[in-house]
Amino acid sequence: MTKEHIHKDKDHKVCGTTTVGERGQVVIPAEVRKRMNLETGDKLLVFCKLDKFVGLVKSDDIDKLLDKMTEKMVSRVEKIRKDIKGAK
Repeated sequence: MTKEHIHKDKDHKVCGTTTVGERGQVVIPAEVRKRMNLETGDKLLVFCKLDKFVGLVKSDDIDKLLDKMTEKMVSRVEKIRKDIKGAK
C-alpha cells in the first residue's frame, strides 16, 4: 500500500487492506501484525459500530483501550460542565 492510500488524522489511520475469504477469514497485513505485536494464537476482540465499522484490539491490550476511552469521556464531561457553568 502506497502512502497516498493511507489516511491519517489525530485518532484514526487506515493501515492496509484485506479481503474476506470464503469462510469469513481475513488476513491482517504484516505491518499491522508487527505494530500490534500479534503472534499466532493471540486473541483479538472485534468491535462493531452501526454495522459499518470493525475494529480489532488485542485482548491483552483491552485495559489500555479502556483507560484511553475513560480519559476521553472524562475530558468531554469536564468540557460539558464548563459549558453549562458558562451558560448560567
